[in-house]
Formats: sequence, structure tokens, C-alpha cells
Amino acid sequence: METESLNRKTSSPKNSIINGDGEKKSKPVSNGSDDDGGGEVALKAKMSLVNGCTVIVGSIIGSGIFVSPTGVLMYTGSVNLALIVWIVSGLFSMVGAYCYAELGTMITKSGADYAYIMETFGPFMAFIRLWIECMIVRPCSQAIVALTFSVYVMKPFFPECQPPEDSARLLAVCCILVLTFVNCWDVKWATAVQDIFTYAKLLALFIIIASGLYQLYLGRTEYFTFENTDTRVTSLALSFYSGLFAYNGWNYLNFIIEELKDPVKNLPRAIAISCTLVTVVYVLANVSFYTLLSPTEVLGSQAVAVTYAERAFGVIAWTIPVFVALSTFGAVNGILLTSSRLFYAGANEGQMPEILTMIQIQRFTPTPAVLAMALLSMLYLTVSDIFALINYVGFATWLSIGVAVLCLPWLRWAQPNLPRPIRVPLIFPIVYLIATVFVTVVPMYASPVETGYGILMILSSIPVYLIFIAWKSKPLWFQKSMGGLTQTLQKMMMVVRPKSSSSKVFIFNKFFF
Repeated sequence: METESLNRKTSSPKNSIINGDGEKKSKPVSNGSDDDGGGEVALKAKMSLVNGCTVIVGSIIGSGIFVSPTGVLMYTGSVNLALIVWIVSGLFSMVGAYCYAELGTMITKSGADYAYIMETFGPFMAFIRLWIECMIVRPCSQAIVALTFSVYVMKPFFPECQPPEDSARLLAVCCILVLTFVNCWDVKWATAVQDIFTYAKLLALFIIIASGLYQLYLGRTEYFTFENTDTRVTSLALSFYSGLFAYNGWNYLNFIIEELKDPVKNLPRAIAISCTLVTVVYVLANVSFYTLLSPTEVLGSQAVAVTYAERAFGVIAWTIPVFVALSTFGAVNGILLTSSRLFYAGANEGQMPEILTMIQIQRFTPTPAVLAMALLSMLYLTVSDIFALINYVGFATWLSIGVAVLCLPWLRWAQPNLPRPIRVPLIFPIVYLIATVFVTVVPMYASPVETGYGILMILSSIPVYLIFIAWKSKPLWFQKSMGGLTQTLQKMMMVVRPKSSSSKVFIFNKFFF
């Protein structure tokens, strides 16, 4: 078959490519480094503890702290309860990250919760998680951050009103397209962008925190009350959606654990340092916002940091939206940069099209995976309500992460003899699972339409799994057409499969792409 022929070509040390005259020539595949093991593409442990902390902090701090203050306050009603939600959300994320430390050192595969669910509950449950992350969470999160970037870039030009929605979406598309080009062109460019913009986001937050502490010194505490608190359980659950969205990314280091030096020691340390730092920064940033802005002003603003800067910094207020725009721009880049690892892990298990694990033969970048992420993200940009997007992401994210945490007590019972360099007290996963039930079940009643869409997206994974993975005896014409499509895409993007990929890819490639 055509597909099998293509597989034989791409599995050799030198992969056949086709030049402009239709002739075949060979080119070795490498990851662009001088120490890549003779040209083989493989995951190597090069990340230190500091690098691990940078990955987590850079992944967490994106648009959430600049957008979510409005969403949290909207559902809590009072400033003090909003601050409590921010603190509890941080602690909740720390507990989940602690559970992931045991899972990550016990199952040392890239892919994080996808790999844990695969090992514990099998391929069907793992595919549902993969589908949620690839089709909902990652592209939807990227759309949210890109929209936030647009709002902050345009806000100085619309100081008295909100920027036009259509213009914001178009600018968000431009942001995604620019970073898609960067990530497709050179990995070094993408990592440089990530480093520079991570510093920018931290600088913006430190400036806001310093000015807020000065306002506290001056006695600006009139808004720190429980007045107008919304005591409904449903509203409290929805407030956690916005709070937890801001902490999303604490598990991203687990996705690339194979590249972390001494993960048994460095993974839990990186998690503890990063989650503590981010929680402190987030709470202090929110305190700073409320030293000058009333709850009404926060609720009336889609760009809280810009509104705060106008009050706190006067003529130099324009600097904060610039820093925030840089922050969110870098966050979009970070999602594009890390998402390819999930596609890679899924394809290695035979549950994703092989084309998504391939690399560009000249640029050594995961071009197909980056393009897929970009297209899905732009599709989500058709939804204009950013808080509805947060709820879509929140429901899918915390449901699937809850299932991943369930792997911990389940494996303690089913496979007690597995090596566990880190043993988490069982009270932690139990508390986390109870809280997960709260933030996923309660909003079904409070926000049925949004959670209904989330459930439909999750359920859509079932027919995909049955047709493209479980059904092995597909018609020959279907196999040939899908194989031909894969070859066509390979020629268009000039990509090949890394030699180090698992042979399971061939199984899925034979029956899917």
C-alpha cells in the first residue's frame, strides 16, 4: 500500500524527500543541535531546576491574572471573597501539582495526564483526555490569551469604551499567525520569544504590586470588605472557574518530564517553588487592583490592569498595557511551543495522525502540529464572549485533570509494587477529587448551556475513537485515500517522522492517515 511504502521511507535513518523535479533524494533528520546523537531526533534531559521553574511560571502567567479578576468578582460579589477564591485556587493547584509529582516520577513519559490515564485506565479513557486537550483546552486557551492581547493593545486607542469585538478578533488572528510563523521557522526563535516575554510579564506584575503596596501604605483599604457577597454555591463554583483558569499550566512541566534532569528531585522542587511564587504574585496583584479600583470599576473593565494603570501612573500609564500585551503575546507563543509534545505523545500511542508528529526537514520544527493548533485556535475566536470560553475550558480541564489525579489512588490499589520515588499522602488526592467534583458538577446547574457545550465536545470523542481507532478493518479505498492525503501533506510541508517515534504510530497510520 502507499501508506506502508511511506512508512518504510520515513522510518529509515535517511528520509526520502521529493525535489522540485520529482526526483527522490535523501536527507538526514536532526534536531538542529550538534549533540543530537548522530542526527537522531530524541527527547534528551537538558532542563535544570531553574529551567523547570521557568516553564511552569511562564506557562501559568498569561492572560488569566489580567482577565480573571473581573470574572472572579462577577461571581463572588465582594472583594474579600474574591481574594479568598484566588488564595484557595492557588492552594488547589498546589495540591494537584503535588499529586502530579508522584505520578510524574512513577510514570516517566512525556504527555503528563494523558500518559497517566493511558497506563491506568487504558486507551479509550486516554483518548478522551487527548481529545479534550487537543481539541478544546489548548486551542481554546490560546484563543482566550490572543483575545486578551488584542484588548490590551487596542485599549489605549479606546480609553472611554471597549474596543470593537470584530477588530479585537482580527488582531488576535494576526497574533496567532505571526507566532505560528515563528514556531514553524525556528525553535530557537520561539524559545527566545518565550524568554523575553516571560521577563516582560513578571516586570509588569512587579510594577503593579509595588505600586499597590505603596497604596496600602497610604491607607487605601476602603474596598476590602465582604459587602454584596454572593453566597450561592453555584456562583462560588463559577468564580473558581475564572480563578483556576489563571493558574492553568501548573502541570505543563509533566508534559516534558523526559527532558528534565533528575526528575525525582527537580520535579517536586520546581512545582513547589513555581506554584508558591505564582500564588503570592497573583494575590498581591489582586490586592493592588483593589487599592484604587472599586468593584464597580473592575466589573466594568475588560482590561483591569489598564484601568488600574490610568489611576496609578498618570502620564506613563501606557507602559502597563504594553507590558501586558507583551505578556499575553508570550503566553500565546508558550502554548504553541508546548502543545507539540502532547501531539507527539498521542501519536506515539497510535491515537493521533502521524502527520502531527512530523518535523520540517530544513527548519527542524513541528510544523504540522503548530499549524493544527493555530487553525483550531482561530476557529474558537468566532466566540466573542471570553468568559464563556473560560467556562468551556474550565469544565473540560478540571474534569480530565480530576480523572488523572484519580490514577494515583487507583494505582496504589491496583499496582502497589510500582516504584514510587515520591509517595503523596492519600488525603491530598482525596481532597483534590472532592474539590474537582464541586467545580465540575455544580456549574452544570448554574451554567447549563456552557457546560452542555463542554459535555458535547467531550462526547464527540467517542465516535472518533470508534471509527478511526477501534475499527481496524476499514475499506481498502479509505486506507489508500488517507495514506495519499498524508503523503500530500508531507510534500506540501516537507516534513518527515522522527526516527525515534514509537512503532505504534504505524498502526494508527495504517488505519487512519
